[in-house]
Amino acid sequence: MYRRIVLLHIAGIFGFLLSHGSSATIAFALRHERRPERVKAPLDLSSSALPVFYASLLVLIAAGIISAFMGHWLGRVWVWASIVLLVAMVVGMWTIGSQHYHQVRKAVGMGYMQGMKFYPPEPEPVAPEALDALLARGQPMLLAAIGYGGALVIAGLM
Repeated sequence: MYRRIVLLHIAGIFGFLLSHGSSATIAFALRHERRPERVKAPLDLSSSALPVFYASLLVLIAAGIISAFMGHWLGRVWVWASIVLLVAMVVGMWTIGSQHYHQVRKAVGMGYMQGMKFYPPEPEPVAPEALDALLARGQPMLLAAIGYGGALVIAGLM
């Protein structure tokens, strides 16, 4: 049973990386887009991957904790360091990434979130200069460094 839970944990990791990879690719692609219609489609694509992203994250966390319990690993520092690092990565990337891209969604006339509340699309997109400035503030390299760097450290801890 332990091996099946570990396999489930690995499957959660793969699902998480696969679903989140679209958002990473889109973050880099949006650096070069300036037309609202060319910005909307990738943002919709990224949003469509969110159910798989959240389900996979839940599976990887739950199966990871269960396998750590079953394998008697909970007394090991690397397990707790991995959990703390994963939480820090999620909080950091959410704070930097989703807040910025919700502003971009709002700017191009899409529904967006502010805090934990969803808002319908704004009737008028922002001026092209304002969209250009907003897109230029994106930080895909920082997000990639947090995500990939953190994932590599967690893999190294294991």
